[in-house]
Amino acid sequence: MEQVENKLNDYKILREGEAEIIMLKKNAVFYNPVQVHNRDMSIAVLRTFIAKRKEEHKAMMDKREKPRNKGCHDRSSSPNGENGSTGQQDEMDAVGEKEIIQVADEVEDLHLPKKATKIPSWKVARELKEPTVLEALAASGLRSLRYAREIDGLGKVVALDIDTACVEACKRNIKFNGASVMSKMEAHLTDARVYMLTHPKEFDVVDIDPYGSPSIFLDSAVQAVADGGLLLCTATDMAVLCGTNGEVCYSKYGSYPVKGKYCHEMALRILLASIESHANRYKRYIVPVLSVFMDFYVRVFVRVFTSAIEIKKTPLKLSYVYQCNSCDSFHLQCLGRTVTKDNSVKYAPGVGPVVPQECSDCGKKYNMGGPIWSAPIHDQDWVVSTLTEVKSMKDRYPAYKKITSVLTTISEELHDIPLFFSLHNICSTVKCTSPSAVMFRSAVLNAGYRISSTHVNPLGLKSDAPWDVIWDIMRCWVKNHPIKEQPCDSSGTAILSKSPKLEANFSRAVAALSKARAKKVNRFLPNPERHWGPKVRAGRKITSKHASLLGPDIINHVMNGAASPEDGNVPMPDKPTPENRENATDDEDEPSTKRQKTDNDELATEP
Repeated sequence: MEQVENKLNDYKILREGEAEIIMLKKNAVFYNPVQVHNRDMSIAVLRTFIAKRKEEHKAMMDKREKPRNKGCHDRSSSPNGENGSTGQQDEMDAVGEKEIIQVADEVEDLHLPKKATKIPSWKVARELKEPTVLEALAASGLRSLRYAREIDGLGKVVALDIDTACVEACKRNIKFNGASVMSKMEAHLTDARVYMLTHPKEFDVVDIDPYGSPSIFLDSAVQAVADGGLLLCTATDMAVLCGTNGEVCYSKYGSYPVKGKYCHEMALRILLASIESHANRYKRYIVPVLSVFMDFYVRVFVRVFTSAIEIKKTPLKLSYVYQCNSCDSFHLQCLGRTVTKDNSVKYAPGVGPVVPQECSDCGKKYNMGGPIWSAPIHDQDWVVSTLTEVKSMKDRYPAYKKITSVLTTISEELHDIPLFFSLHNICSTVKCTSPSAVMFRSAVLNAGYRISSTHVNPLGLKSDAPWDVIWDIMRCWVKNHPIKEQPCDSSGTAILSKSPKLEANFSRAVAALSKARAKKVNRFLPNPERHWGPKVRAGRKITSKHASLLGPDIINHVMNGAASPEDGNVPMPDKPTPENRENATDDEDEPSTKRQKTDNDELATEP
């Protein structure tokens, strides 16, 4: 009995949403509580997918019914437009026909064995099967368990992992969650890539959430998704996607990143371009419905379809990026274009270059990156539907505040404008004080252009205004708010030396304040606790280099052999008070420039 108690002490029960899992206290199977944002967002999108799937199926069946009903109506009348017989004659004919069919059936029953009734194919197609889900990298199985328990109308859920300890933990958690989960969820010890390749177009939903890059799974994943199905993909290798290791990004994703304030949105677009490239090899293409940057990763939700004609349009959705290496100006060049002649559309290479050798604003050189996905990365209808659904089921989302803030900001984005710029960055280029976000937005709107915020960066702005208009607005601002004399060879001096062609109007426009900010909706929430980010890979030994992930307090305990980082006895760093989290808003236009003391600094100063 004592041995059993000691064995039970090695485990702990964790609850998230409606699912519960039994986890070893040591770091044997990967689990990161931060990913509750990821899992909640995925559940919300899956619920929208099931609803949209039903709507699409109903619309398709109604379309099929119309020709059939029309044919029946035409046969009920004669070619001359007169009824073929009177109502009494019709009734007699119907009775006679019924008797003949009945006698024929009795004779057939005497001489032939009974067979199953054959149902017409169009009636079989009316039945919409419940969607099946594949989670390629399940670990503890928490994500699949939440799918099985919380999403109504879901069919079979298959969880895969190549690690024996993970699959054992997943099977243990399936049993722990009861018969309702056991009846629809199963776990397999296998290589996810091989499994997906051997089950082509079998799953309506495929979820890939690896520790690091998903690049090695994309080729098999796009083949495993059924037509019209949903592919969910996460990438956490942000240093690679954001330009720190550009050559590695090209080898994994086939695209070269450039450094800029928009690097996290560019990471989303690089991932989408890579998925599209893999899909095109099998005459398939993707339609993004939602693409988000949250915490320390990017997550995309795309639908996959098959069409040899549609993949011809792929070059129209991809672009190269030219980023000035001195000022913030950037320009996009599309890979392809369409040529219309005699009511026929042909596809041709894009015309370029779109920029001269030197930047027309500051005279410096350009860096070139891409190709990236330059088509919309969200579907506005899906975003609004998902946000509405989340608000109607508030109590069922542990991370309700976070996902509603992200979805609210996305719903207000300009979806047809790729990338963004930072107001503080362009002010830093010309060395001037920054106008308020409302004043700058008003100037752009009064000039006849559109502008919006972005969910990626609280200081980011998306606009269809060309860069000469943006810099003219800044020239007018500097004219009214003079600055000190700058070096002659600086970018700001070159930009301000030109006379503005546009007279900026900074009077407040009605649409300058977004609906969310007008209602004081918190759009950018602080982290719930310190060290809210990626965790150490399962099975890896904890060392001092993990201080930035776990914090110096936990590292000291681990190094001294006092406890495990996953043990509940380890004192965790202080969390921010609920009052501070509730009152945190994004109304501040200028963040503090004072350097904050980091956890690494604390660790370095300790004796």
